[in-house]
Amino acid sequence: MVGPKTAQMLQAAGLRPPKTLTFAVTGACNLSCRHCWVNAGVPGAAAHVPAETVLRLIREFAGLGGEGLCLTGGEPLYHPDCLEFLRTARAVDFRTLSLQTNGMLLSDEVVDSLRELDFPGLTIQVSFDGASATTHDLVRGEGTFEGVLQGMRRLVRAGLGSRVSIFFTEMRHNLHEIPSLLELAERLGVRSVVTGTLVRCGRAAGESLVAPAGPDQYLSLWDRYDADPRFRELYRKIGKVAALEWRAGDAPREECCTFVENPYLTSIGRLYPCVLCHADPYSVTGVFGKGLAEACAKGAPLWAALLEKCRCRAEEIAQCRECGDRLACAGGCAGRAWGSSGDIMAPDDRCELRRAVRGRFS
Repeated sequence: MVGPKTAQMLQAAGLRPPKTLTFAVTGACNLSCRHCWVNAGVPGAAAHVPAETVLRLIREFAGLGGEGLCLTGGEPLYHPDCLEFLRTARAVDFRTLSLQTNGMLLSDEVVDSLRELDFPGLTIQVSFDGASATTHDLVRGEGTFEGVLQGMRRLVRAGLGSRVSIFFTEMRHNLHEIPSLLELAERLGVRSVVTGTLVRCGRAAGESLVAPAGPDQYLSLWDRYDADPRFRELYRKIGKVAALEWRAGDAPREECCTFVENPYLTSIGRLYPCVLCHADPYSVTGVFGKGLAEACAKGAPLWAALLEKCRCRAEEIAQCRECGDRLACAGGCAGRAWGSSGDIMAPDDRCELRRAVRGRFS
């Protein structure tokens, strides 16, 4: 079988076998968000991946021993065959299936199709960047806040609330709304709220209206967490914010990266070893023609070299050598470093933030 052979080849290179593939099935989008990592929804963006190519690669990934699939874009529901992709992924017995959507195309017809999948392993990740129209629409466009709310309400009415996870991008203008967003999520009846910090790459690199939140804002969020029992209750129930998880005295990380456990395949057929590490020198192109097995074979030496570099980050980056927290973070995320600076050996862009938050509890 191809699956075990590929796994053995990757393991011989010191890499993990692929577990969950994130596949951008289109570069097209119905929105043009200010913080889009992949510059979707603009003239010149990649078109839809041909349906037969997507279906072939879904089946091929299952044959390689993959356990999960995440469909993304662009906006995956913008692809006319997206629901067929989901049905095929359901049929090949992946353990998990995720749909990343901006929520604007969650019509009654789409929601009915998602319900008919009848798959406990399904997660519908809805992007929601504020607890108010003012904050959300600044990023995603006028009227999008109400559009996403309507989509999520349709999901909940269809009995899919336990499958919905809100993803919130932390930015300077919206971080203070996290407690309100948790309240809103509970009222809606969705499963969870997960957040991530803005990376200054893609469209966000040239935007003046969106920016990463500052350390003082995160410390204020911690003050709110300490002082507000309701915030703590909701956070423990449905929330996950990295900066609220950091603690002094964390155990050392056993490994810096998990290449190639969560690879990312773009809408132009470029394969990266990690969903966050979009470093072209460590990617494989032409995957739609090569197939995933051959792409993994070509990528293995590149990804093994990248892993060795990542293992040296905590020792070779000057800021890391001087940091008492370096064993806990293992030099941070190389993918975020690349995205924000174009240098795999640059500091993680959250370094200052992490030091400020961890310093409070040391």
